[in-house]
Amino acid sequence: MDEKTLRTIAGQLRQPSGNYAIQVGKKMNEGNLHINLNTFKALNLTKRDHILEIGMGNGFFVENILSSDNSIKYTGCDFSEIMVVEARKQNNVFITNGQARFCKANANDLPFDSEFFDKVFSINTIYFWDNPKIVLSEIWRVLKPGGQITISVRPKSIMEHYPFVKYGFKMFTKEDLAELISKNNFKVIDILEKNEPEVEINGELIKTSTLLIKAKKT
Repeated sequence: MDEKTLRTIAGQLRQPSGNYAIQVGKKMNEGNLHINLNTFKALNLTKRDHILEIGMGNGFFVENILSSDNSIKYTGCDFSEIMVVEARKQNNVFITNGQARFCKANANDLPFDSEFFDKVFSINTIYFWDNPKIVLSEIWRVLKPGGQITISVRPKSIMEHYPFVKYGFKMFTKEDLAELISKNNFKVIDILEKNEPEVEINGELIKTSTLLIKAKKT
């Protein structure tokens, strides 16, 4: 791929928009299947949990969360307007029964009351946070005392093989991510590293894996 194409891919992964947005959302669903499933398992959802996802994309995986128990409530926010629209279409049944809601929002300024959620999670978005400290402070604010945060990414050792990451991606090792979370009023309680099936990029099979860190509000 030429540099213009790589730059376009990076921009669409950051904030899907325009004519390619819906297609990008579908491709992200395919590539992120295992990291989503690994994250949902780590959430340890319980009855009446109220959870927030930052950057839910087109909401394809919300059903995996809400079908487990109808007392769980889910809020998804994304700063791509098209993704919010698609997520609402995808999850109309859950919206109608009061289990889910979706809104357009910037993670730097979450439009929710303080101490509102039991759990907050985000998958493959922290690469794009211009100021992670501000986002983590907002997450801390909206979490109930003792609430749980789960951040899932592709580790730096994997991301380095993707040619588009030079355009606006911040990469993290396990140590980088744990340190960042720990220094922002959270106590790390679990770290998961799990290999996933290889993916094809430009005709080449590339190893991939989930790096997940779970922490509690202190």
